Amino acid sequence: MASQISSLLERKVDFDIRAAVELLSPPPRFAGTSFQNYIPNRSFPSQSEAVRSCREFVNAIASTQPGRRGRLSLRRQALPQGSGIYLDGGFGVGKTHLLGAIHREAPAPKAYLSFVDLVNFVGAVGFERAVQELSGYVLIAVDEFELDDPGETVLVSSLLDRLASAGVNLAATSNTLPDRLGEGRFAAVDFMREIQGLAARFQVISIDGPDYRHRRLNLADAEADGKRLVEMALARGEVITLDRFEPLLAKLADTHPVMYSRLIHGVDLALIEHAHTFSSLDAALRFVVLVDRAYETGTSLVLADVRLEQLFPESFMKGGYRKKFGRALSRLSQLREEAESRLSGLEGDGPADEGSAEAG
Repeated sequence: MASQISSLLERKVDFDIRAAVELLSPPPRFAGTSFQNYIPNRSFPSQSEAVRSCREFVNAIASTQPGRRGRLSLRRQALPQGSGIYLDGGFGVGKTHLLGAIHREAPAPKAYLSFVDLVNFVGAVGFERAVQELSGYVLIAVDEFELDDPGETVLVSSLLDRLASAGVNLAATSNTLPDRLGEGRFAAVDFMREIQGLAARFQVISIDGPDYRHRRLNLADAEADGKRLVEMALARGEVITLDRFEPLLAKLADTHPVMYSRLIHGVDLALIEHAHTFSSLDAALRFVVLVDRAYETGTSLVLADVRLEQLFPESFMKGGYRKKFGRALSRLSQLREEAESRLSGLEGDGPADEGSAEAG
């Protein structure tokens, strides 16, 4: 059956609490991550140390469960319930890979979601309902932990304190150490005051190394030849959507962010034409969420008519959300390369997970 070009604008995505709960698991890109298939970069010993620490954390959690005995290191004691591990490092060093491995090896019931999705989930169902839904888990893994405004600081601190008090263990990744969250944003004093109690719950594991994606990708060369990609995708019978930039941004504004993954569900190639430099910070942050969901699910989200280095203005790249925008550019560049390789029929190892066999 020949493929057809449709539009993301035609997709109706309403919030559904059952669908939201179903999303509390690793996305396809990270569903197969494990400690075994994380290959540390020998030039950065902290990567091997991080694997060891994560294994010990999981074994300690298992030892607290009835009928379970973890393979604990002799120099480690079982962690009390409500403990946490915090993986800090730059882009592309394997944090999300290891977070997925922790989730994979930990005893059930367990949940996995991004920090943004956690905030959106609480906003959609309400604080007490969120506590009710999540307090029965042995482990909750939160990817890309960031505190972007004082409201989210209080919300997440209160939620995780409640969950930890109920015995839920926590695992998180971030690009900033817990005691430095909020620096460079507009209420740094408030952030530092609110984060202290929450930071004390986590064992901090720092992971060094370069972004493996940037070893082979060049942002200056990432402007997509949209017509050529679409023609190649059509020839392969792929599911393709073609949208203009501004209408798509309006669609995102009208769709609850927790449902963005449903918006692109089943799409192989999503081409966005007439893209340009963002002028609205809110629109840019919503687009970052879409990029994250596309990256996680393996949808080739490709922008046409703009170079990636020009997508976010300099003021955004130097502001408090610079890590989010940097992550988005890194992931967009990889998504475009994956689309090129797949559609050209090039042989390879498939999509490279963040911190997979090329963790360094």
